Amino acid sequence: MAKNGFRVLDSDIHIIEPPDLWDRYIDAPFKHQAPRGFAEWVLDLRIQIEGRLMPDGVTYSGRGVGHSAARDRERFRPFHDRGWSAAAQLDGMDAEGIDVGVVYPTRGLFAQSIDGIDPKLAAAIARAYNNWLYDFCQTNPQRLIGAGMISPFDVDDAVTEARRAVGELGFRGIFLRPNAVAGRNWHDPYYEPLWSELEQLDVPLGFHEGLGGFLPSVGDQFGRNIMLRHTVCHPVEQMLAAVSFCGGGILERHPRLRVAFLEGNASWLPFLLWRLDEHWEWLGDVFARDLTMEPSKYFTRQCFVSVECDEEPIRGVHELMGVANVVFSTDFPHPDCKYPGAVERFLELPIPDDPKKQILWDNCARYYGL
Repeated sequence: MAKNGFRVLDSDIHIIEPPDLWDRYIDAPFKHQAPRGFAEWVLDLRIQIEGRLMPDGVTYSGRGVGHSAARDRERFRPFHDRGWSAAAQLDGMDAEGIDVGVVYPTRGLFAQSIDGIDPKLAAAIARAYNNWLYDFCQTNPQRLIGAGMISPFDVDDAVTEARRAVGELGFRGIFLRPNAVAGRNWHDPYYEPLWSELEQLDVPLGFHEGLGGFLPSVGDQFGRNIMLRHTVCHPVEQMLAAVSFCGGGILERHPRLRVAFLEGNASWLPFLLWRLDEHWEWLGDVFARDLTMEPSKYFTRQCFVSVECDEEPIRGVHELMGVANVVFSTDFPHPDCKYPGAVERFLELPIPDDPKKQILWDNCARYYGL
């Protein structure tokens, strides 16, 4: 397809799952606990699990007020009327100029976001989503590539489902939310079996935040102010996860593990890595004795971060550290995406064409092993 001569690989394009996905796909013993979706309006993102409705307190889409909500109801109505089918998804990709998209969820972003949920139910929810996603991608498996859901509430369940998602379903990525679960940091020894399994499978891990779950989030201090909550939750939660992986020793112990911090911007990266290195030089001999090099070196060796199509400060990333660790995302069809002009807007960013080519295809292909 190639947009203006550039091939485009979307690192985390989204779908809107059918509201009855879990009713149809969840294992029989959990049928009475199946998550429930809704489709009462365009961009109805809601899901209810165990009586808890998510996204919690979020009204920027669906029945939201304001110019952006009204705009979204019109631009995405054709997809809603077609049931957000795989065929409609491909038409949207054609309009945007996307050759290949790695598929991440919408309602599913909240499916693993209730701290203290029964781990077996969480694992069943992940299995059901992955089975549905496999069927969805079969419409065109060359262009629609699955990223599998795993449950963080029991590491053995996570290992088992990651193995199935890659080995049986053929998915090319695994995703988690960046929020801490059960009070554990990601570098807690509890998760070591999962990092080892992903390394063995040679499949990357993508972190993706979602506003309005029931896990700890830095945006919670802003209450019901969606503008302020959404400003901070995506990038800051990703920054915290990156600190855990690069400074907490995970990537030292797992040198072949690839990790991406998606849909949380990229422009914070030079500052965060500089500050992390500075503190390692100052205090690393006491608090990071297992690290054999600067934390930033682990990031440049194994990690990726996604840039928004209109993220002008990417120029600073390019100048300070290059773009070898940057991938591209449209965020289609979420309310803050720039569809149908995201790729065109990206091509206007103030960096040369060769770095744009790396970001739009080469880096993402390397991350997913395509």
